[in-house]
Amino acid sequence: MIRMLMLAASTLLAACAEPAPVPGSTTPAAQREPAAQWTTLTGEAPLVIAHRGASGYRPEHSESAYRLAFEQGADILEPDLMMSSDGQLIVRHDPYLSTSTDIAERPEFAERRRSLMGREDWWVMDFTADELRSLRVRQVFEDRSTEYNDRDPVLTLDDFFDLVEELEAECGCTIPTEPEVKLPAEHAAMGLDPLPVLLEVLERRGLNRADAPIIIQCFDPGFLQRLRPLTPVTLAMLYGGPDDPASNAGGLPLEEIAQFADAVGPYKAVLLNPDGSSTGYLERAHELGLAVHTWTVRDDRAPHTGASVTDELRALYALGVDGVFTDQPGTAVAVRAAMAAGD
Repeated sequence: MIRMLMLAASTLLAACAEPAPVPGSTTPAAQREPAAQWTTLTGEAPLVIAHRGASGYRPEHSESAYRLAFEQGADILEPDLMMSSDGQLIVRHDPYLSTSTDIAERPEFAERRRSLMGREDWWVMDFTADELRSLRVRQVFEDRSTEYNDRDPVLTLDDFFDLVEELEAECGCTIPTEPEVKLPAEHAAMGLDPLPVLLEVLERRGLNRADAPIIIQCFDPGFLQRLRPLTPVTLAMLYGGPDDPASNAGGLPLEEIAQFADAVGPYKAVLLNPDGSSTGYLERAHELGLAVHTWTVRDDRAPHTGASVTDELRALYALGVDGVFTDQPGTAVAVRAAMAAGD
């Protein structure tokens, strides 16, 4: 299944993206010797995953962010998923709405603000899908452009898949996706279990099959364990490290994760030491047959290793990661192209 996703992504890149420039080179790419074989799980080139779309340039999870990611040559588009009060999957990362939408300026919703999870705010699960779709999205990082604020509506998962199908029609290719289910246990405690809703959408969209171009990811191992016997799609266990109970995969070792997941999504510091040396985590995951999709590379944030984002990407690609989540897909595509060309 992971190999199928790699091949689908390669087809997308060939069909839809212009050849990426190779920084510092004056020799045409076709005349340069290719780099040594990639050390990914399958030997295919690592995948560039648009983290909430091209969220470094457009508001996260917006139609414009996903379109830009597609134009920049991203291999996979990623939506985060929350639940609405009427049981629909909503493309949002945070459960609160004040930072990523215009809800604070919507007087009709003023009285819906309440305290939850230690915060006063408006909450996704308190609104219907139609109410959420009436909101307009905004950039969440203060130091990023706000030019595209208030243009695009909040998307449902069906809206997102409609957009993917539209882009696929434009390029005549298959566009893999990597949805992340957020806070499934918390939603279920509110009577909004995302599992049956997700399965219904997958079934209706023809995606509930082993060769579907989709990866379902989550930080909650219990959710993936519940999901595993109900679907053959690729599942990925997200992992922030051993010290945070919210992102430590329930303390499960890789051997146990491999019993229900096909891939892992570790934070980049789990894979590389600050000096760029390997921690050994990727090698252990690959030995168990687990693909490794790491997060998050950002051009406008200090890298974990190296002096620049280019250094960081090169280190991750050289290590053998199977995919990289990034807010600026064009940079990751260009660095990968340079390495493939031997630069």
